[in-house]
Amino acid sequence: MNKIGIIGGSGLEKPDILQNPEYVTLQTKYGEPSSKIITGKIARSDIAIISRHGFEHKIPPHNINNAANIIALKELGCTHIIATTACGSLREQIKRGDIVFPDQFIDFTKNRRVSLFDEFPPGEMKHTPMAKPFDEHLRSSLISIADQQGITYHKTGTVVTIEGPRFSTKAESHMYRQWGADIINMSTAPECIIANEAEIPYASIAMSTDYDCWKEDENPVSWEEVIEVFNNNVDKVIQLISKALSQGI
Repeated sequence: MNKIGIIGGSGLEKPDILQNPEYVTLQTKYGEPSSKIITGKIARSDIAIISRHGFEHKIPPHNINNAANIIALKELGCTHIIATTACGSLREQIKRGDIVFPDQFIDFTKNRRVSLFDEFPPGEMKHTPMAKPFDEHLRSSLISIADQQGITYHKTGTVVTIEGPRFSTKAESHMYRQWGADIINMSTAPECIIANEAEIPYASIAMSTDYDCWKEDENPVSWEEVIEVFNNNVDKVIQLISKALSQGI
């Protein structure tokens, strides 16, 4: 029986989506998880949900301990992870509100630990594929359900992650495009690397918010607008995950 760990922002930790929900606080050697973990069931699958930013986005992104989140789910016995995140689209074809299933990552680090074991030099780019061993059945099932539900989604995408403020300059956005980036965020690539080292298959769902898009003559989207789009997409993503699990991922 698979046990699925779900990592997301505020809104995904709704106890009413689970059968017999219980709250767990787990201390790992990497520090506290970012919020209480909710355990329960969806259909035949055991579930553990942890919010990346704490409840209602109360924890700033730069204070998130990715290692603690991943290892907490591993210690709870999770065999697979589905991670969700709010991302800004850099490509014209990815519209605000679309879902993307990323399959590769470029991590641009600035004195940030992106591995459980290694520290990369300042400014070094770390390019990594989706975490291995990667359960393609997990990702394919999620994509299949999205197709059945008529959700606008993209099967592949390259994520660039950055350290520091979520809002980049137009010059930086141009640089990310040159690297082949489709979307940009802060959390997914470090989690991918850590999940790889912890040997937990990992699938990612990106919910496009357009906050780093900055096409010509377009103003950046505010953090409040990012949260609004994310919250509007939460129910869609919960339904997608719940249906996929009900069909026996």
